[in-house]
Amino acid sequence: MCNPIPTQLTVRLPDDLARDLRAAARRMRRRSSDIVRLALGESLGGSRRPPGRPIDRVRGLIGSLGSGIPDLAARDRDYVLGSLTRGRAIRGR
Repeated sequence: MCNPIPTQLTVRLPDDLARDLRAAARRMRRRSSDIVRLALGESLGGSRRPPGRPIDRVRGLIGSLGSGIPDLAARDRDYVLGSLTRGRAIRGR
């Protein structure tokens, strides 16, 4: 999970946050320190993300999923409005 570099940090938590941390640790079946490391990693992880716009990171996925509807891109508005008037999700034809 983390590098084996032993750096210790002491943090004082308000009672409600400590209670939430204990509950998350029980729910996830992990130690509180593991939960804190996960949360810090998520919070500070932005510095390790690749530079660029979000669209650049998913560009390879665009168009890679099929809906089963051959002209969905050209007639998306028609399909969305049609599904709203029918009150159900779009299904492949």
